Amino acid sequence: MGLPAALLLLLLLLGFQPPTAHARTLRFITLMYRHGDRAPMDTYPSDPHKEGPWPQGFRQLTQVGVEQQRELGQFLRQRYEAFLSPHYHPQEIYARSTDYDRTLASAQANLAGLYPPGGAGPPNPAWQPVPVHTVPAAQDRLLRFPLQPCPRYQQLMEETTHLPQHQARMHAWKVLGGTSPSSPQPGLAPPYASPSPQGFLEDIANLTGLGLEWATPRGIWKVYDALRCQQIHGLQLPAWATPRVLTTLGEIIAFDTLAHVGLYQVAEKARLTGGVLLDAMLQNFSEVTRRSLPLRMVMYSGHDSTLIALLAALGLYRGELPPYAACLGFEFYQESNSTFSVGLFYRNESGRDFLELVLPGCPPPCPLERFTHLTQPVRPTDRARDCGCAQPPQGTGDTVPALAVTVAVLGLAVLGLGILHWHQQQREGSA
Repeated sequence: MGLPAALLLLLLLLGFQPPTAHARTLRFITLMYRHGDRAPMDTYPSDPHKEGPWPQGFRQLTQVGVEQQRELGQFLRQRYEAFLSPHYHPQEIYARSTDYDRTLASAQANLAGLYPPGGAGPPNPAWQPVPVHTVPAAQDRLLRFPLQPCPRYQQLMEETTHLPQHQARMHAWKVLGGTSPSSPQPGLAPPYASPSPQGFLEDIANLTGLGLEWATPRGIWKVYDALRCQQIHGLQLPAWATPRVLTTLGEIIAFDTLAHVGLYQVAEKARLTGGVLLDAMLQNFSEVTRRSLPLRMVMYSGHDSTLIALLAALGLYRGELPPYAACLGFEFYQESNSTFSVGLFYRNESGRDFLELVLPGCPPPCPLERFTHLTQPVRPTDRARDCGCAQPPQGTGDTVPALAVTVAVLGLAVLGLGILHWHQQQREGSA
């Protein structure tokens, strides 16, 4: 037997195993999801349904939305079964929501699916309550966009609306219905054709009773939201709300949304919107690793605008409005060489698995160092200066620094209880 063969045999006998090339360990998860199905935000004067079909009222989470979030929580439990404890530990997960009923209730429903009854907690618990943290909406600088006050962002939006491509698109919609009476209407089907060359937006404003002052993207969003919610719940729509009209309304909303995060000075807009949340996510993971915290998951419950801003900051927004309960996941891994990497996943439909996303310029597994470098232009450096504010914005509610104090206090409390219990056992043993 030659020397190489003998050496190989000896290594096998000693139980030597070569390191696995792709060994990696999940260390931390951050989730950002939109609330579940809700009632319309508002309505328009000629709406035949008004608030009647919505038992909880406008803006509230529906029972469909509760089930959507519970299903998402169950999906997360299945995906992270080996990573998360079966019962709630405050040191392990932190949930943050905007201060709205629909987002707070969504987070609660999600957590009810993530930590179902019958976990390894108290005997036969009917429910495992999990705290959901928030700050007043007026002080939320983390999950509500655009930041307020932020004069620079308002200036950017003013400049965006004066772009030739923006004005051309809006002009096309304004004159969409303005053809001669003998011509077929591309926007409003007969007998709801435009009687004059006012245009599509003006037609909608008049048909809804809103008036011409609402012939703006904001007014159109109000109408589209009401119609879309009614359509989802099987309610009869007005005769003028044809599929073509709904499609056109949706296109206007999508373009207006894109204008808020794209078209012009995209990186600067990101620094004032989704880059704020992205920066907080990276800081959270840095704090967890630096302080060796047991925190494993941070979840944020927000809005379609929150998700859109975050996707845009990552260079991944393609113009689609996120559906209810859409979820963007960041998975932080420790690789076999002790470096870290980031995986991006998106779930936009109940019953489906995550779709892997690729940060432009960083195919997976994306090293954390490169991820941080590539996203640096869209993350804020000085929020007050970026926004053009005299005073720095307050109330962002960064989660991990506060949680670190909580973990430390809990650790000291547990240690104290352990010492007390040990002394009690010593006294009982010597009695």
